[in-house]
Amino acid sequence: MMGEHQHASHHGPQKVIGPLSGKTINIPDVNRPPMPALAPSGVIHNGRTAEHFGEIDSSRGYPDVRSFRRKFGLIVPATNTSMEHELWSIIGRNPQTLRGVGLHTSNVITPKPTLETEADLLEYQKQFLGGLKAAVDTALLAEPQYMLMGMSLEHILCGIEQVKEPMAEIEEHSRLPWATWHEAVVAALRKYQARRIGILTPFDKKGNEHATRMFQDLGFEVVASVGFSCANALHIAHVPDWAKEKAILDMLATRDNALDAVVQCGTNMSLIDVAEQLEPVIGMPILGINAVIFWYALRETGIQGAVVGAGRLLQEF
Repeated sequence: MMGEHQHASHHGPQKVIGPLSGKTINIPDVNRPPMPALAPSGVIHNGRTAEHFGEIDSSRGYPDVRSFRRKFGLIVPATNTSMEHELWSIIGRNPQTLRGVGLHTSNVITPKPTLETEADLLEYQKQFLGGLKAAVDTALLAEPQYMLMGMSLEHILCGIEQVKEPMAEIEEHSRLPWATWHEAVVAALRKYQARRIGILTPFDKKGNEHATRMFQDLGFEVVASVGFSCANALHIAHVPDWAKEKAILDMLATRDNALDAVVQCGTNMSLIDVAEQLEPVIGMPILGINAVIFWYALRETGIQGAVVGAGRLLQEF
């Protein structure tokens, strides 16, 4: 019968060593029996027990039909319309390599996403960090195996230690491993032995200063930066691709800057199509935050293979 033996299920938690982080990663078993649990009387037909249907043997533990290979939890601000779309686009462009990989997204409520002043930024920081735990608790209801932080925390927090602190707390709270931007981008830049970088962001002057500080704390030289100064977090998704291309070509990937890589912050600013188009032109990697975080999550949890349609990193490493 079609599907009866589809997707053999592994029982018991897995413990792997992340090839990028070197950390021990505990991946919980989310297919443990009984799965699915059926109410008494089992399968019914026209209100009566289906006598000749047989049994769905839940004692074996059937996997999630769509996310049988890996079920990721994704946390994004409620104003973010780009990151989940980009990640599903990558999955859709790679139906074989990423078959069985799924996302469960939970929003952090940020009711006032205005970012015009420093006071606005502090209020946004308070809203995001205050709502983070509730968003994580919502995501955990779907029993994800690994979490992705879909936010450039360096925008609202200054310095790597301030960025690490809330993430350490939320990782302990969730009892799950996480892919975070500050760890993923270091792993990606090391793959290219990159030190001199240019950063592209939707941030204003203060946000770019924070981002520069984080990369400097991580040991990289920020040679040039471009920020679009978006005054509303929702509007970040509306920055046109031509403007991103112009910033990369005219202000970042210039001969005088002599960069090793272009790095893009801001998960609501889509970049996978821009990276695909411009990387062959400028001859250096363009490391967009969404693709980099997803790459890190895939590789850390044992999902290998070249992934197309999202830039060089996922194809080459």
